[in-house]
Amino acid sequence: MNVRSSGILLHPTCLPTTFGIGDLGPAAYRFVDFLAESGQHLWQILPLTPTDSKHNNSPYHSTSALAGNPLLISPELLIKEGLLTESDFAVVPDWCEDQVDFEAVGEFKHRLFEIAYERFQQKNGDRSAFEDFCVRQDFWLDDYALFAALKDHYGGRRWIEWPHEIRRRSREALLSIRLELAGGVQREKFLQYIFFRQWEQLREHCRRKEIKIIGDIPIYVHYDSVDVWRQPELFKLDEHLKPYAVSGVPPDYFSKTGQLWGHPLYRWDALKDNGYRWWILRLQHNLLLCDIVRIDHFRGLVAYWEVPAEEETAVRGEWVSVPVDDFFHHLLRKFACLPIIAEDLGTISADVRETMQRYQLPGMRVLQFAFGEDYPNGAFLPHNHVKNCVIYTGTHDNNTARGWFETEATSEARVNLMEYLGGDVPTDRINWELIRLAMMSVADTAVIPMQDLLALGTEARMNNPSEPEGNWDWRLSKNPITSELTDRLRSMTRIYGRL
Repeated sequence: MNVRSSGILLHPTCLPTTFGIGDLGPAAYRFVDFLAESGQHLWQILPLTPTDSKHNNSPYHSTSALAGNPLLISPELLIKEGLLTESDFAVVPDWCEDQVDFEAVGEFKHRLFEIAYERFQQKNGDRSAFEDFCVRQDFWLDDYALFAALKDHYGGRRWIEWPHEIRRRSREALLSIRLELAGGVQREKFLQYIFFRQWEQLREHCRRKEIKIIGDIPIYVHYDSVDVWRQPELFKLDEHLKPYAVSGVPPDYFSKTGQLWGHPLYRWDALKDNGYRWWILRLQHNLLLCDIVRIDHFRGLVAYWEVPAEEETAVRGEWVSVPVDDFFHHLLRKFACLPIIAEDLGTISADVRETMQRYQLPGMRVLQFAFGEDYPNGAFLPHNHVKNCVIYTGTHDNNTARGWFETEATSEARVNLMEYLGGDVPTDRINWELIRLAMMSVADTAVIPMQDLLALGTEARMNNPSEPEGNWDWRLSKNPITSELTDRLRSMTRIYGRL
């Protein structure tokens, strides 16, 4: 990442398709072609893991740290494989153009998946490739497929509510239930096989176009996940397998009660005893899917805020240190280099900065944070950037550039921004001025959300962390990419040495 370059942030679910949700099919290939034609070399995405309607379909609350999201499977590519025909979806629902209806999309796609799976079993499937995939991925796939089948079998209930011998993973009970649910287990494996097959084909297209993919790893996993069910000894759970300490961040300028996330915390002593095998496998798996990974809430790998599980807010917690140097020494024994972006937004202590510097990990700078009270001395201002960082106009957790300027920026921030730009700028051009600031930054890497490239407003926001509902469902209503947009972005990329 020490080569000057730039790219676009857009999750695959946001791509325009006729199936109500973006996927890994033709629209994704066209987007990659656009990246190449406009001189970009990076495509940043959110986690690819399965989502759940119980958690607002957030990619950061998944049932697995390693599985792929079946909703991203492309029906169009299944036609090419002979597993679907166009007549199988001759009648497509009248989807909302700019939002994903996850429940309706799930029902529609899973009906198609049932047809595809039946055909795969009957005649069209490449059994040897499928069996090879199952063998290569057996370190997570067997348990995930069983977990997903059990979820369906028990009506979506959390694993802690399953029968005692199942939640305790009794060997005899698991052997018995695996036989009982063999059909469902195989179907889940099939969906993962198709997902990873389509993803690898798309990634190969990226390689041909010299596009690198930046993936995303949430630091914590959800309690109701296969990861916790499979290895409860790695998490701070009591004798009843319930968390006695959970994740969050302490009170700060933005919240008087802090943020109580509620994930189970790692037992770093147990991780250390087995050489951090769980984390190493997780990173290895993600670095086979992507070229670079962003670790969300990186500071939790140095020290984390631990809150007793019975608390209703994050106020009564404490900082607990992680054996960070021992952890990174183990990683460096496994990986020749660490292509990691450290998400270091918010209040970051000196020990976190020192760790990032010691292992040469780039952090993040966000232009929307640059024009507030610490102007003109803040670290987010372009003249204070460093080469080893990634500059964003905004992230998936921010408003769009235009939405921020219109509805969130204080009058002081607007004045500061105009002063920094050297004159008044119309609202409909503010996105391009922020893009220009990002592109001209000394930072080696610049990433622009697709919404900012298109000058979209608040309606196109991907996630608002302060709102529990209405997130993650934005998508492009049609293909908005024009030759003028491509040429304009390529020109700016060339001018600032990122081509």
